[in-house]
Amino acid sequence: MILANAPSVELLLVIGCMVAYLLPAVASARLSVQNSQRALGVAWLLHGLLLLGALVGALPRFGFAPALSVTAWLVLTVYAIEHQLFPQLRARWALAGLGACAVLLALVFPGTPLNKGSSPWLALHWALGIASYGLFAAAVVHAWLMSRAEKQIRMAADGQSGLPLLTLERITFRFVSLGFALLSATLLVGFVFGEALYGSIEMQKSIRWDHKTVFSVMSWLAFAALLAGRHFFGWRGKKASRVLYAGSILLLLAYVGSRFVLEVLLGRAA
Repeated sequence: MILANAPSVELLLVIGCMVAYLLPAVASARLSVQNSQRALGVAWLLHGLLLLGALVGALPRFGFAPALSVTAWLVLTVYAIEHQLFPQLRARWALAGLGACAVLLALVFPGTPLNKGSSPWLALHWALGIASYGLFAAAVVHAWLMSRAEKQIRMAADGQSGLPLLTLERITFRFVSLGFALLSATLLVGFVFGEALYGSIEMQKSIRWDHKTVFSVMSWLAFAALLAGRHFFGWRGKKASRVLYAGSILLLLAYVGSRFVLEVLLGRAA
């Protein structure tokens, strides 16, 4: 979408949201913890209003950029809840930068109009899929914090994540386990109600064993291997992180990647 054609209210929300995100991202060293939290809270609220307007407005739209935007918002939601349990957790600047990029990307590439003839099961299918995206994204953020903490320990430097290494590891695998459960439910809904998810015959034919389904199943197998390796062989550290990153990339390619190719490179709706 060309920025000049965006509704004025949407532009104001986007500008306000990006300013609120960029404050803790750019000026984290000069802001107090309380002010950073307030800025992220305002950004979270404005971001949620943007998503609500895009999904339930007069012309609901969805695509690869809105999917990333919802994922970033979910990660920030998880962080807000988690920060109440672990006040020492520090990842504000990274999440704020991620949120700002996601909001801008969704404004430039708003996606395509949703098919009004779609089955009600499609909403459940997408909700489960996007929720699993958010949980795996949170797992990736924590795996990155865990890798950084390990590096700092080896260099005898003070840790900056704010949490002990073992705590980060436990939280990471909790997100992986929850994400795996939701991804399994997403695939189950897709396989069981696959023929009824979309409203047109053309769309029904396209949801069978295409590249989106293949990448989704491959990511499911990667996460299953990660959980099995953790349970039976005690996988941790770099090995576990690499499998998590690989599965997350496959999952990203499954929907976001395919929609990016269709919407941006090919210039047509999925």
